[in-house]
Amino acid sequence: MDSVVSSITSALTAHNVSPQIITFLISMIPLLELRGSIIVAGAALKLPFIQTFITAVAGNMLPIPFILFFIEKIFDWMKSTKRLSILPNKIEEKAMKKSDQIKKYGYFGLFLFVAIPLPGTGAWTGSLLAVLFRLKRGKSLLFIFLGVITAGFIMSLISYGVLNTLINIITG
Repeated sequence: MDSVVSSITSALTAHNVSPQIITFLISMIPLLELRGSIIVAGAALKLPFIQTFITAVAGNMLPIPFILFFIEKIFDWMKSTKRLSILPNKIEEKAMKKSDQIKKYGYFGLFLFVAIPLPGTGAWTGSLLAVLFRLKRGKSLLFIFLGVITAGFIMSLISYGVLNTLINIITG
C-alpha cells in the first residue's frame, strides 16, 4: 500500500500538482481514503494540520453520496452483465464480513465503523454497508460524515505527532 501511495504522490508531484490536490485525490481512493491522505500530507507533503484535515475530509466525503444513492443501480447493472456479474457479489460479500458493528448498533455502529481507522473500514465500505442494511441514506450520510471527521482527527493526531507528544508528557 505504501508503494501505491508513493507512486501516486511522486507522479502527481512530478506534474506540478499541488499538495492540496494530491491530498484531496488520495482521500477519494477506496482503501486509502482519508487515512492514507493525512499520512501523506503530513509526512511527505508537509501540509499544515488544518489544511490537511479539511482537504482530506472533503475528498473522502465527495464520493459518499454517490455510493449511497447509486451503488444499488450500478451493482444491479453489473450483475446483469456476463463479464462484471461476479464483482458486485465479491464486494458485497467482503463488506458483509466486516458488518458486525452495524448489525449490532445500527447508525452508531456505522459511525464507529467509519471513525475507527482500521484496515478495511472507512467511508466507502461504510456507505456500501448502509445500503446493504437498507439504512436511511440521509441519516447514514450524517453518521458517515461524523465518522470521517473523527477518523480524520485521530489520524491527524497520529500523523502530526500530537499523540506522541501527549504520551511523552503524560509518561514524563
